[in-house]
Formats: sequence, structure tokens, C-alpha cells
Amino acid sequence: MLASGHWIGSVLVTLQFGLLAALAWLAAPVWLAGAGSVVAGLLLLTSVAVGLWALAANRPGNFNIRPTPRAGGTLVAHGPYRWVRHPMYSAVIAFGLACAWSAVAPWAWLCFGALVAVLVTKAGYEERCMLQAHPGYAAYREQTRRFVPGLF
Repeated sequence: MLASGHWIGSVLVTLQFGLLAALAWLAAPVWLAGAGSVVAGLLLLTSVAVGLWALAANRPGNFNIRPTPRAGGTLVAHGPYRWVRHPMYSAVIAFGLACAWSAVAPWAWLCFGALVAVLVTKAGYEERCMLQAHPGYAAYREQTRRFVPGLF
């Protein structure tokens, strides 16, 4: 694991959840008024489905909220991980996009951009850690996209 990983991971997780909370807060008035769009609804459903699928693909004790692998953790390459390396981050991006799409405030798009930047940084850090922890990760990384199958 990379040196000082604990505090870096904690900062990234704190930023991630802070930005998610801000986005949800900005979108809440629209959703509570029942005025959300079909696009936002589909993005929300996608985020929940992908997130639950990613959790189901992990064995108990393997999932970690921080971008550092758990001791004794295994490399997961089935379920949504067959197509993307970070399906939980994909789910978070879909949720953030649904919030930004729904929110009236232009600040929501700024928060969404910051969230994506945090997740790209977090994924990059996690991948460096995974390369150290799992010998097969380099080959896996060559076969899959980071967040969106076939695109990103």
C-alpha cells in the first residue's frame, strides 16, 4: 500500500460524501415537489442497480469505502467488475448526474464536476494500491474501462 494512504483515502471519501450531500440537498426541492425528470429518474434507478450489483459481487469483508484494498481482500473481476473497474464510482457518478440534472441551482453542476474530479483521483490512487496488492491487476486493468464500458 502507498505511504500515507490512510489519510489520503479519508480525505477523498470525505470530499466524495460532502459533494454527494450538497448535490442531494440542491436536488431535494425538485424531487420533493414531484417535479423530477424522466432522465433523472432513470439515472437514479441506474445508480441504485449498479451500486447493489457491485456490492453483491463482493464477498463479505472485501468491500472497502476507502481506496485502499483490505488485508486479505481478493480481486473481483465478475459481475459489473467484468466491464468496469469501479462500478461503485460509476453508480455515484450516475447519482450525482441525476442530482445535477434535477437541481435548479447552477452550483449543482460545479459540485458534480468536483465530484467527478474526486472520483477520478480516488480511482487513480486505488489503482496504484491495487497494482501493489494484486499481481493480476495490471492485466485486469488492460481489459476493462474505468467507469463506463467502452468509453471511460
